[in-house]
Amino acid sequence: MYKRQAHTIFLLVYVDDIIITDNSPSLIQQITTQLNYAFSLKQLGQLDYFLGIEIKHIPDRSLLMAQSKYIKDLRDMTHMTKAHSISSPMASSCKLSKTGGDLFQDPTLYRSIVSALQYVTLTRPKIAFAVNKVCQFMENPLDIHWGAVKRILRYLKGTLSHGLFMKPVAVGKPLSITAMCDADWAFDVDDKRSTSGSAIFFGPNLIS
Repeated sequence: MYKRQAHTIFLLVYVDDIIITDNSPSLIQQITTQLNYAFSLKQLGQLDYFLGIEIKHIPDRSLLMAQSKYIKDLRDMTHMTKAHSISSPMASSCKLSKTGGDLFQDPTLYRSIVSALQYVTLTRPKIAFAVNKVCQFMENPLDIHWGAVKRILRYLKGTLSHGLFMKPVAVGKPLSITAMCDADWAFDVDDKRSTSGSAIFFGPNLIS
């Protein structure tokens, strides 16, 4: 973060990728020029892709953050290109357990795909509960757990255009913080523990 008078510039750096944002294009250009003296930079213009996240700019200045390419890559890795889509990431009656089934033959694949699905929850919070559930069986995944993972992928296949929507807000107006939470109340069949979840909105936008 860099501050100058009334302006605050945010710089997000990951290896050789950089996002620079501020409400002053001229100040951004100054910072970019200064950085270019020390490092060889290539300015790619308006942000549209960063670390697997696609940024779609809407005329009213809203943003839609999606991961359709990332999801397609996961679908291809699991040979599910021709799989039928489904309307929900997990059945409401689904109760997964650590026992009661055959061991999944490729636990490394299971861990890789489930870890990747955790990253997808950044723009697809609707799958967070289902992904959290399959994460609980990383150590010894069973075939039934892999079936739950494939259901999540089938749901994502049918909702590739969905993402996290961010609306602009009027400058100077107060913004509310709204938090909601819930729990499944002792739904775990192995230890009777509850899984809780929360959603926090800053104004109209989901931030956590």
